[in-house]
Amino acid sequence: MKLSYKQKLFLYFSIIFTVFTVVVVLFEQSREKLFKTEALEEKLEAYTEIVNAELINSDGNYVEHTETLLRLFPKNMRLSLIDKQGNVLFDNFIKDISSLDNHSQRPEITDAAATGEGSYIRTSISNNQEYLYYAKKFGNIYVRVALPYDIQTQRFLKPDNASLYYIVGIFVIMLIIINLATDRFSKSIKQLRDFAVNAGHDQRADIQFPNDELGEIGRKIAENYHLLQESKQQADSQKEKLFQHVQSSGEGICFFSKDSKVEFYNGLFIQYLNTINDELSADPMAILSNITSGGINSFISESKENYFETQIDKQGKTFSLRLNRFDDKSFEVIINDITKHERTRMLKQEMTGNIAHELRTPVTSIRGYLETVLEQPVSDEQKQHFITKAYDSTIVLSELIRDMGLITKMEEAPQSFATESVCLDELLRQLKNDLKTAMSERNIEMKWQIAPDLKIMGNRNLLYSIFRNLSDNAIRYAGDGVTINISQYDENKDFCYFSFYDTGIGITDEKHLRRLFERFYRINEGRTRDTGGSGLGLSIVKNAVAFHKGNITVKNRKEGGLEFLFNLHK
Repeated sequence: MKLSYKQKLFLYFSIIFTVFTVVVVLFEQSREKLFKTEALEEKLEAYTEIVNAELINSDGNYVEHTETLLRLFPKNMRLSLIDKQGNVLFDNFIKDISSLDNHSQRPEITDAAATGEGSYIRTSISNNQEYLYYAKKFGNIYVRVALPYDIQTQRFLKPDNASLYYIVGIFVIMLIIINLATDRFSKSIKQLRDFAVNAGHDQRADIQFPNDELGEIGRKIAENYHLLQESKQQADSQKEKLFQHVQSSGEGICFFSKDSKVEFYNGLFIQYLNTINDELSADPMAILSNITSGGINSFISESKENYFETQIDKQGKTFSLRLNRFDDKSFEVIINDITKHERTRMLKQEMTGNIAHELRTPVTSIRGYLETVLEQPVSDEQKQHFITKAYDSTIVLSELIRDMGLITKMEEAPQSFATESVCLDELLRQLKNDLKTAMSERNIEMKWQIAPDLKIMGNRNLLYSIFRNLSDNAIRYAGDGVTINISQYDENKDFCYFSFYDTGIGITDEKHLRRLFERFYRINEGRTRDTGGSGLGLSIVKNAVAFHKGNITVKNRKEGGLEFLFNLHK
C-alpha cells in the first residue's frame, strides 16, 4: 500500500517521538529503580551497622547477641557473619553452618572486600531462595544481611507509574500536535502536487496556498512557473518563426554544434551543396570536408576568428559561402547563389563604363567647339557654326541624362509613377503631332488601327515613351519614305496585344535582334553617332512595357522592316 505524504510524515515523526519517549521512560524507570535500590541498601546498611555495634561487645559470642537483634529486624531478613577468609561464622537461616561452602567468591563479598560494601540479587546456593544481599566489611568480619527477593521487595523496587502515565499523556498530546502539523504541512504539499499535476497537463489551476512560509514558497513557485511558461511559449513562437524563415529563405543554411554536429538545415542547403559537390550527398557534413568549399574545415579547426567568407565558382554558377561562429563555439554555414547578383554587378559595371563612354562624346564635342571659339581667331559665321554644334551636343547630353534618370526611376521606384485611364487613340494623335516635323523631313507616314475608345490603365508618360521611342527608332534607322503602322491584333480580359512595325530596311544580321533592348547596344557605332539618340530608347521601351505587366519582342518582317510585338495589361 502506497502511503500518502501526510501518512509518511506522520509515521516518521511518530517513530522518532516514540523512540524518544521509550528512551525517556526506560531512563526514568532505571533511575527510579536505582534510587529505590539505594534507599533499600541504606536501610540494610543500617542493619549491618546495628549488628556491628552489637558485636563489638559480644566477646565472640555471636549467637547470643545476634539472636537478640533478630527480634528487632524483619522476620524474613537473613543475617550472616563471615570472616575475612570467607568462612561463615553465623547464619540465622542455616543451623549447620559447617555444611556451608566458603563465601569468599560470593559477588557481594567480593565487592565488600574491594570497596568495603557490596550488594547483589541472586539465588542462594544454600537454600535455593532468591535474595537481595548486602554485605559490609567491619575489620576482620563481613556482616551480610539479605531480604528475600519476593513480590513485596519487587513491588518496593518497582518504579512509580505516575511518571509513566505523565509521559504517555504527553506522548499522546504530541501525536495529536504532530498530526495537526503534518496535516497542515501535507495540505500545502498536496496543493503543490495538484499544481504540478495540472501544470503538466497545461492547466492553470486556481490553487489557494496557505498564508505561511510554505504557502509563500508555493505561490512563488506558481508565479515563476507561469512566467516560465509564458517565456517558453514566446521562445517556441520565435523558434517556429525562425524555422519557417530558414525553410523559406533564399539562402542555404545549416547550423552546427561546437563539436561540428549538424543541428538543423534547410533543403536549399542540400541543393546548393550538391551543386558544389562532385558527388551527390544528403549529409550536410559533406560541406566540412569538400575540397572546393574554400578551406572551411581548416578555418574551423585553426582560426580564432568568428567570420569566414569565400566565393565558389561551380557548374557555371557563383556561390557565396559564409561561416558565422557564435559565442558558444557553435556556428552556421550559409550558401547563397549570387550568380544573378554577380551578373547584375557586371552589368552595372558595364553600364557605368557605357555611360562614361556616352557622356565623353558630347562633352568632348562641347569642349572642343567652345575651345575653338575662345582660343582660335574665327569669323562670326564660323563662331555661330561652332556654337550651334555645341548646342546640339548639349541636346544629346540632356537626352542621355533624361533617359538614364527615367530608367533608374522605373527600376528603383516604380511606385512613384501614378496610373490613370489613358486613351491610346488620343495619345497617338499627340505623338503624331509632336513628330510631324521629323517625319516630314524623311517623308515618313504614321497610321494606326486602334479602336477610338480603347483605354489602358497605366502611366501616361510611360505609355507615351513606348510609342515615342519606337517611332524615334524608326525615323532614325528605317530610312526615307517608309510607313509606321500601329495596330491592336488581339485582346482578352487582361491584356491588349499590339504590333508596331515600319516598312524600312530592317536588320540584315539577325544576331543583333536579341540584344536590341540592351542599354547602349549599337549595331553600327558610326550610324548611331550620325543619327543621334542616347542609346537607351529601346531599353526604356522594354522597362515601360514591363511596368504595365507586359512583354515585348522584335523580329524582321518578311515584307521588310522591323516589327515589335508587345502586350499591355488593361
